[in-house]
This record gives sequence, structure tokens and C-alpha cells, in this order.
Amino acid sequence: MSEAESPDLLAGRRQVTAEDIRTLAGASTPHFALQVRNRIRRLIEPLPPDNPTRIEGERRIAELEELAEHSGDPRGTMGIGHG
Repeated sequence: MSEAESPDLLAGRRQVTAEDIRTLAGASTPHFALQVRNRIRRLIEPLPPDNPTRIEGERRIAELEELAEHSGDPRGTMGIGHG
């Protein structure tokens, strides 16, 4: 489990930060890009649209989807958008 996806974050005992998102996305490989995207999506889901952490999360999700599209993995994003 990543530090960015600690039980405290998932349980809502502390607010997720943009740094948590950057740490989780880190040096993602194409193979795991969609899994990391899903984790980030879960963390930012309760945040309001104008929250800086949500904005960072959405930016990272887009980057991860782009990474997955060019990975050679035939699944791609499986038609799942980030918005």
C-alpha cells in the first residue's frame, strides 16, 4: 500500500493533499497506470470541483490515461473517461 493511500486517507480521517496525489502517481508504469488512476479517482471523489487537490488529481488521471493508451496494452482505458 502506498503512503498516499494510507488507511487514514481512505477512512477520511485526514484530508487528501495534492502531494498525496503526486506521491501516488509518482513514477507510474504503463502497466499499472489504470490501477493508479482508479485509486486517485477514489481519493478525490468527495472533493468539490474547485478544490486544488481535486484539480491536481484530475490532471494526473488524464496523464495516467494517456500513459495507458500508449503502453501497448490492448485494453487501453477500456472506454472509461476521467470526467
